[in-house]
Amino acid sequence: MATLWLLDDVPSPTQDSETLRKAVQGFGTDEEAIILTLGRRNASQRREIREKYQQLYKEHLIDRLYSELSGDFRKAVMLWTYDPPERDAILANETLRARRKGPKELQVIVEIACASSPHHLMAVRQAYCSRFDGSIEEDIASLVPLPLKKILVGLVSSFRYDKELVNADVANSEAEILHNAIKMKQLDNDDLVYVLSTRSFSQIRATFKSYEQRFGNHIHEDIKASGNGTLESLLGVVIWCIDTPEKHFAEVIRTSILGLGTDEDSLTRAIVTRAEIDLKKVRAEYLKMYKSSLDNDVTGDTSGDYRRFLMTLLGSKR
Repeated sequence: MATLWLLDDVPSPTQDSETLRKAVQGFGTDEEAIILTLGRRNASQRREIREKYQQLYKEHLIDRLYSELSGDFRKAVMLWTYDPPERDAILANETLRARRKGPKELQVIVEIACASSPHHLMAVRQAYCSRFDGSIEEDIASLVPLPLKKILVGLVSSFRYDKELVNADVANSEAEILHNAIKMKQLDNDDLVYVLSTRSFSQIRATFKSYEQRFGNHIHEDIKASGNGTLESLLGVVIWCIDTPEKHFAEVIRTSILGLGTDEDSLTRAIVTRAEIDLKKVRAEYLKMYKSSLDNDVTGDTSGDYRRFLMTLLGSKR
C-alpha cells in the first residue's frame, strides 16, 4: 500500500545520474529535477543511482546533495536517498545522541523495531554497527534511562518469527500475563517485555484480541489508564506500532502539523519512511480519525521545494 508513484519507463541509472549531475552543477540548483528523479524511484533504483553516480563522478551523491540543498528539503531528500536500513540507523543514532529522550523522541526506536519486518530490523542493526562502530543495543543501554531502556533493548534485540501462524492457547495465556502486569502496574515486568519483544506480530495481535475479548478493553486503553508516565507513554506507542502502525503514523503526522509551527522532523520521518510501505493505509486512517485529508493538511502546512517533495512521495503526479 505504498503511495510512491513510479514511472512506467524508468531511465537507466546512468541517465538519472547525468540528470542529477546537471541539476547540481553550474549557477543554482535545479531542485525540480532532483524531486522528479529521486522522488519517483524505489529503494533499489535509488541504490543503483547512488552507485552509478559515484562511479561516474567520483563523489558521493548524498554528499553533493548536502552541499547543494538546505533546510527541511535537504533533510528529506537525503533521508530518502539513503538505503532504508541505513536511513533508520541514522534516525536511531540521532535520537540516542539527542539531549532529550522522552517517549516522543524514543518512538523512533519503537517504529524501527515494531512497525518494520524482522528482516528490516536486522538490516538496521547491521547498518548501525557499520556506520557508528557500535551496536544499537549498547547505545540504548548506555544512553537511555531505566525502565525505558529495558523495553527498548528487548525490542531491538529480537528476531521475530515472520509467518502468520498463531497459537490461540498462547494468545489466551499471554493475554492473562499482560493483564496481570498492567493491573499490578508492573509495566517493565519481565514477562510483559518477553511477550512484546519476542512473539511474532501475528501472535501478539492475537493476544491483543484475546485481551480485549476477555477483559473488555483494548490493551492500549488499560495501559493509558494505568498512569501518565514515560513508561506508559512508550508502551502505548509499542502497542500501536505492533497492532495498527497506520494509526500510529497518522497520529505522528497529525501531531506534527497541529498548533503553532510544524514539527518538520516528525512529518518528514513519517512520510519518508512509510512511502514505500503503507502510506496509503496511513492516509485512509488519517481521514477516518480526523475527518480531514492528509494530503490537504500536509500541503497547507508546508511550502516550497519541501512541500513539492513530500507531495511527490505521497503520489502526486504533478
